[in-house]
Amino acid sequence: MDGTLIVGVDGSRSSLRALDWAADEAARGALPLRIVHASGWEWYEGHEPSFGINREAVRAQADRVLAAAKARAGERDRSLDVTSEVLDEDPAAALIRESRQAAGVIVGSRGRGRLAGLLLGSVSLSVAARASCPVTVVRGGEQSLRGGFRRVVVGVDEAAGAAAAVGYAVRAAQQRDTELLAVHAWRRPVPETTGGPRPAGAADPRRLRAERELDAALRSAVRDHGAVAVRHEAVEGQARAALLDASAAADLIVVGARRRPGHTGLQLGPVNHAVLHHAACPVTVVPHA
Repeated sequence: MDGTLIVGVDGSRSSLRALDWAADEAARGALPLRIVHASGWEWYEGHEPSFGINREAVRAQADRVLAAAKARAGERDRSLDVTSEVLDEDPAAALIRESRQAAGVIVGSRGRGRLAGLLLGSVSLSVAARASCPVTVVRGGEQSLRGGFRRVVVGVDEAAGAAAAVGYAVRAAQQRDTELLAVHAWRRPVPETTGGPRPAGAADPRRLRAERELDAALRSAVRDHGAVAVRHEAVEGQARAALLDASAAADLIVVGARRRPGHTGLQLGPVNHAVLHHAACPVTVVPHA
């Protein structure tokens, strides 16, 4: 990947975890890291707007948040090329704009204020849905955040549309020197008899078709991006359940998202929403090429 990694910080614990993850990712890819704090964050995530906002106090607090974040990133890896900026605007809009020239955007999984208890903060969800580059929402336990599972998972929906996500996942696995697990879910039609569904054998045509689609999606990506240990699973059942199960033993899960014809942004369907809200590890959403 070329360009700069962008990480949004607001001083919360969630954003500091995202900052640490972003610093590690920048070091792995030898990429510059740009830390952004949008001063509108103070009231965007659940605070009521007020005509009595002290702009100077808000800016002073933003400067403190940014200075602490920059120092933290530098201490994590002193070789990093780190820049930072306070932007006096809506945080989601700022990160979406920054994404146009970025290799990736990284955000925490939770907001601040009254909305901090949500499974996914409104800024994070908005950026994941509208950014021009891959967006990583940093979530999950310490083992996944420190790369303890040594596995990257990619969800493959269809061979034709999976190239961007699979390519990203292959590169991520290479940089981490880990296994790549590609997951594709398939389902049998509802049986028309009263006998109930029959167990799917290895020769079930739907399973075989799913395995062929996985092979097709992975073949060109592995060829183009070099050697990586690849394992794939054609799982019978719902895609969201298969990916959430896989996330429990992964350092990163990668999913693709389609552009919406006639709209600005991506089509984050129910599978993407489920993974963004409930995955047990960081999630990267990659726009389809």
